[in-house]
Amino acid sequence: MTEVKKAKKKVAINLALQGGGAHGAFTWGVLDRLLETGEFEVAAISGTSAGAINGAALKSGMARGMEEGDDAARQMARDEMTWLWEQIGALPESAMSHWMAPFMPSAEMVSKMMEWSPAFLMQETAARIASPYSLGPLYENPLKRVVDKFDYTHVCHGSGPEFYVSATNVRTGKIRVFRGKEITPEVIQASACLPTVFRAVEAKDPVTLTNEFWWDGGYTGNPALFPLYAHHLPDDIVLININPLERETLPHTPQDIANRVNEISFNASLMSELRSIAFVQRLIDEGRMDRDVMKYVRVHMIADDDLMNDLSVATKSVPNPYVIAELKDAGRRAAAKFLAGDAKKVGRESSIDLSEMYGDGLGRAYSR
Repeated sequence: MTEVKKAKKKVAINLALQGGGAHGAFTWGVLDRLLETGEFEVAAISGTSAGAINGAALKSGMARGMEEGDDAARQMARDEMTWLWEQIGALPESAMSHWMAPFMPSAEMVSKMMEWSPAFLMQETAARIASPYSLGPLYENPLKRVVDKFDYTHVCHGSGPEFYVSATNVRTGKIRVFRGKEITPEVIQASACLPTVFRAVEAKDPVTLTNEFWWDGGYTGNPALFPLYAHHLPDDIVLININPLERETLPHTPQDIANRVNEISFNASLMSELRSIAFVQRLIDEGRMDRDVMKYVRVHMIADDDLMNDLSVATKSVPNPYVIAELKDAGRRAAAKFLAGDAKKVGRESSIDLSEMYGDGLGRAYSR
């Protein structure tokens, strides 16, 4: 008799996709590698800014291919993200032969050259003395031409991973999480709306049902993790991080200072949520709280802070095909490293020690 091998059961995960402008191409690379292996089942996606745009492509492709099976869903999601980044500025693989790579400058060098280019310096100067409203009728949100092309029948579809998009209400300063049919082209634009670059985006608040103006969701949730705490979702969150948590060197130039302030403010809400997760973990571990009361969330992170530390603010705001291709490759390498190591802890334990990672004194403050 021929033995029939049972297919290995996939571990279900939630994906948390951070924003960071064109550096979101790193997330593209991570997702491309994870989908290629098919090792995990994606149950839910929470995305902000570039993470929302990547999430929309991932969700749309997976929902569209569900009827044809898991392999088709994963491949369609990969194709959709490739299309997305070609629209944003990435070159197809055939456009740059691999033999040229050794003769090209590093992505870090290209990033620095872009940062000190006259065109970028003029753009930075203009942003300090004028606002997006100064352009009058000439203004157009450059993301509109991309996000309008998504198939929202599938972005908002009930099948496939649940999808959450965050934006910040300009009037109240509060986060709003959009889901399902609430997600529109305007909502995706709102989630990626840096107020110094884009005009506030008007969209209907799904709770109050009134039209409101929205800014980048990164100010209040980059990305929002709390939608992933729902009991029907898996306990594991895989966070794809593209804003460096630490920088060893003190920023001196105006560009570096502004970039670091942006990174700190955009990481603040995420760090707050991670501290909350660490606090609940501690209470459950010490027997002070029952697992039925609060969910024991396990956290994993895929990042490349060394690379992100070497890149400049210029490559966040100006999509460069070569840098985007390099970021995608870096994302695939980071995902491969995760798959070879920390992925083995998914479904069993967190692969990062949150209280140690953030050095926030949780052990001292809550062990009394």
